[in-house]
Amino acid sequence: MEVHSVNWLAVLVAGISALVIGGIWYSPALFGRAWMKENDMTMEEVRKSNKGKIFGWSLLLSLVVASNLGMLLANPITKLEGDLQATGLIEGAIAGFFTGIGVFAFVAVIGLFEHKTFRHILINGGYCVLAALLMGAIIGAWR
Repeated sequence: MEVHSVNWLAVLVAGISALVIGGIWYSPALFGRAWMKENDMTMEEVRKSNKGKIFGWSLLLSLVVASNLGMLLANPITKLEGDLQATGLIEGAIAGFFTGIGVFAFVAVIGLFEHKTFRHILINGGYCVLAALLMGAIIGAWR
C-alpha cells in the first residue's frame, strides 16, 4: 500500500458524502420516522441533542472509513488474465459495497445483542452499505 498515492481530497469528499447520504437516509421523507420509532425517540429529543458533538464525531468517523477505502484503492488491483488493471468508479463502488456489507454484518451482530428489531438493523445497516458504496465510487472515480 502506498499512502502517498491516496487522493486525500477524494477521501475528504467521500467522508463528507456519508453525512449527506445520512441526512437524506434518516430524513422524515425516507427512514427518519421509522428510525425514531425503532429507537423510541421523539423529534423533540432529536432537536435537543448536541449537534456539534454528533456531526463532529460523525464526520471524523466517516473520514476514518473513507481513509481506509482510500488506502485500499490507492493501488490498482491486477487482474489474473494479465497486466490489465481494474481501476475507477466500478472498482471503487465494488470495494465500497463489500466494505459496507462487512459493516452491515457488525451492525447486525450488535443489533442482535441489543435486541433491536430486524427493521432497525436494516435501516442502520442499509445506510452503511449505501454510504460505503458511494465513498468507494467517489474515491475510485477520482484516481
